[in-house]
Amino acid sequence: MSGLRKLIPLADRVLVKRAVPVTQTAGGVFLPESSTKKEPEAEVVAVGPGRRDQNGNIVPMTVEVGDKVLLPEYGGQAVQFGDEEFQLFRNDDILGKYQ
Repeated sequence: MSGLRKLIPLADRVLVKRAVPVTQTAGGVFLPESSTKKEPEAEVVAVGPGRRDQNGNIVPMTVEVGDKVLLPEYGGQAVQFGDEEFQLFRNDDILGKYQ
């Protein structure tokens, strides 16, 4: 995680870590990787300062570090840190946040 402190998203970008998909049923049966899909839920790891409007004012971000968010099925830029994978999304691409 020390590498994450070095990456600060620019403008209105958000760095997230997707939730781990379920690979085992409640009965103990392991599911094959082909049947598991990407979870639409993620945790915000880092946020940028926000984008600038036409007057040069910074538009604040709608999410904060630690928020649980709902992501679109496709999109985002994958970023690899060691053996962990994160994704960068624009603030506008995030569909919602959980409370």
